[in-house]
Amino acid sequence: MMTNEEIKAYLKRIGIAEMEAPTKPYLFELHRAHVRTLSWQTVDIYMGKPADIGFKESVQLILNRRSGYCFHLNGAFCALLRSLGYQVALHRAGVQPLGAEPRINSFHLGLTVNLANEPDAEDRWIIDAGLGDMPFEPLPLIPGTYKQDPFVYKVTESTVASNGWRLEHDPLASFIGVDFDSAVVNDLEEFMPKHEFYSRSAESPWMNLFLLRNRHASGSNELRGCVWSKRDTQGIVKSELLEKSQWLEVLGDVFGETLAYYSKLERDELWKRVRGAHEDWKRSKADL
Repeated sequence: MMTNEEIKAYLKRIGIAEMEAPTKPYLFELHRAHVRTLSWQTVDIYMGKPADIGFKESVQLILNRRSGYCFHLNGAFCALLRSLGYQVALHRAGVQPLGAEPRINSFHLGLTVNLANEPDAEDRWIIDAGLGDMPFEPLPLIPGTYKQDPFVYKVTESTVASNGWRLEHDPLASFIGVDFDSAVVNDLEEFMPKHEFYSRSAESPWMNLFLLRNRHASGSNELRGCVWSKRDTQGIVKSELLEKSQWLEVLGDVFGETLAYYSKLERDELWKRVRGAHEDWKRSKADL
């Protein structure tokens, strides 16, 4: 559980003025603020400085004006919600990339919140602050189609987990969906080896990919290297950021990433690496 001082600092970090009782409207407000303010990102992994994923460590990451990926973001959000009095459950989950089959491999940490006030009653909601461009607001754990502009999501039964559920992403998104195991996980031990792989293995997809994503009320943003993609109801607009000052401005203003954890020398080296990888990518496209 977080202290009152930590809760207030966390709420201030995501732009929430007051601590309130654990109601449904407040849960929605918290979820919107979290995914709007804290970007999903691979910055620390890309820089060889991965942060631990324990609840306390993830909360401190947020309080120190940093961010992370699913284990950090959902872990910290879980700690905040529990400290505010919400009934939060952890679940094993697995993201299905394009071209892959559905799976639950614990490479994603899933969350649900039960808003029912009576013992043994259920009013369950899917909470996810760790998927970048996934839902802006909680989704009911009830099969159906849910529109949150400009995306359309589907909640269905999972085909890979008994009594599990599946959250299908928008057809134009960067991955297909996520499957969740219904069993409740009591701690983060299950996810530790997965984080170790993601953050330190040469085979990790994030080791050499500078990527940030966030969600807002009418769309989403992605920064992949030097390419900034903005999606809204009108479609997707992509911009090349070829000047360091412009790139840093988008990092800070759009994704809330000021690179405060890094020295000027490290920021300079980061830009050189990202720009170099971008030029290599452009050359590889030209050779096709």
